Amino acid sequence: MEPSRPQGPTYRIENIVATVNLGVELDLEQLAEKLPVAEYNPDQFPGLILRLTKPRISALIFRTGKMVCTGAKNVADLKNAVHALVRLLNDYGANVPLNPDVQVQNIVASGSLNAEVDLEQAALLLENAMYEPEQFPGLIFRMTSPRVVVLIFGSGKIVCTGAKSEGDVAVAVEQLYSKLKELGVLYVEEAPPEGAGEAEEEEAEE
Repeated sequence: MEPSRPQGPTYRIENIVATVNLGVELDLEQLAEKLPVAEYNPDQFPGLILRLTKPRISALIFRTGKMVCTGAKNVADLKNAVHALVRLLNDYGANVPLNPDVQVQNIVASGSLNAEVDLEQAALLLENAMYEPEQFPGLIFRMTSPRVVVLIFGSGKIVCTGAKSEGDVAVAVEQLYSKLKELGVLYVEEAPPEGAGEAEEEEAEE
C-alpha cells in the first residue's frame, strides 16, 4: 500500500540572509594575511569571504564593518555563526563588539501544499497574483501580511521569499493554504477511511 500524502502544507527553510553591523572599520588586507580560511581578491570583489562549516554559513565582510551572512537554516544557527565569526575576527586582531546588530533581510523556504492547484482559476480569484505560463510555469502571489512573495506550482510545490522571520513563513504558508482551499482551487486528496486499507488487503488475500 502506498504511503498517504500528508494532510495540510509542509515547508522547510532553505536559506536565511542577514546583514550585520560590526560597528568598526576593518583592515581586510591584514585579516586576509592572518586568517588561513579567508578568501580575498579586491580586484574582483571588495569584500573578504569567510566560510564556516558548523553551521554551514558564508560571510561577506566589508571594510566598513558591514557583513552579509547567507546559508543559515534557522535563526539560532545564524546567531551562533555571527558569534563564532566575531570571536574569529577578534582572535586575529579586529576589535569587534561581542554583540553586533543582526538584521534578517530575507528568508527563503520551499514546501508543498500536498495538493494540486488550479493555477488559472487561482490567478483569476487571487488579488496581487500574476500567472503567465508561457513565460514561467508558476503563479506569483504577493501577500501583504506578512509581506512575502510565494511561487505556486500546479503540483502544489511552493517557494516563499521575502520573510523577515521564521514566524512569517509559518503564517504565510498556513494563510495561503486556507485561502486556496476557500477559493476552491486546491484539490486535496482525501484520506481513505480508517481501516479501509486493511479491508482491501484482506479481500485481496481471499
